[in-house]
Amino acid sequence: MPLTSGPGPGWLLFSFGMGLVSGSKCPNNCQCQDQEVACIGMQLSEYPLDIPLNTRRLSLQDNRITSLPAMELGLLSDLVYLDCHNNRIREVLDYTFIGVFRLIYLDLSSNNLTSISPFSFSVLSNLVQLNIANNPHLLFLDKYTFANTSSLRYLDLRNTGLQTLDRTAFHHLVVLQTLYLSGNPWKCNCSFLDFAIYLLVSHLDHPDDQNATCMEPSELTGWPITQVGNPLRYMCITHLDRQDYIFLLLIGFCIFAAGTVAAWLTGVCAVLYQHASRKASEDESEDEAGNRVEVTRRIFYSRTSSASGGFPQLI
Repeated sequence: MPLTSGPGPGWLLFSFGMGLVSGSKCPNNCQCQDQEVACIGMQLSEYPLDIPLNTRRLSLQDNRITSLPAMELGLLSDLVYLDCHNNRIREVLDYTFIGVFRLIYLDLSSNNLTSISPFSFSVLSNLVQLNIANNPHLLFLDKYTFANTSSLRYLDLRNTGLQTLDRTAFHHLVVLQTLYLSGNPWKCNCSFLDFAIYLLVSHLDHPDDQNATCMEPSELTGWPITQVGNPLRYMCITHLDRQDYIFLLLIGFCIFAAGTVAAWLTGVCAVLYQHASRKASEDESEDEAGNRVEVTRRIFYSRTSSASGGFPQLI
């Protein structure tokens, strides 16, 4: 191809690819330097475009962002720090962080989170610090929410709508050291027992343990959830309330009634069997007596006939 003909399609694609890799642009009104991008308090309603692809620290706090686009965020493969606190993010999906597997710090606090999909953080095996505090509409966390986040050391769950937690959700958090749980309406019922026992034996650091208290039931209102394990164990395992006694009484009555009926039926069967056996024995005795009489009669007649035939009668 002559040099005067200009660059071909291959060269244009190559140039475009190099432009993406270089990531030299910076979002409008943001500050970019030394692999750090700060878009703080810019009233952004959407995730900013043109973030350099070599960014390692991204600060998006104090905006109006409602979602994190997985495709654009996934291009930041070197990202280790992401601060999104004080936005309007509503949900976290399974694939939101699929491309930022090197992430170490993640702050989603003070948002409008209503749900976090199972396995949302499962690709973040290097995550050390996670903050999802101050999301009052976050009522539930799935038992697989923290699956594979085996490096997590700091977890903040303050001031959410959480009422209970599944013990298995913490199965993979083998190096967890600090856990914040205050400001939540904890329901310390029997379904909370496993997690309460976990808090009792895990020896985690709970800086706010005196403010993380039970809201229900009335017997445990105000109790720190880190100390409620033994009372719950007594209430749910060894202690019986009125309903339990009524239930046991009904079970005992049913067992007694069933046993009585079974014994009566057994007695009836035994009587019928004994009657049938006695009847059969009487019939056999009558048949045997009749046979004996018949045999005796035949012998007598046989002897009489023999005597009258062999010896003449004397007159």
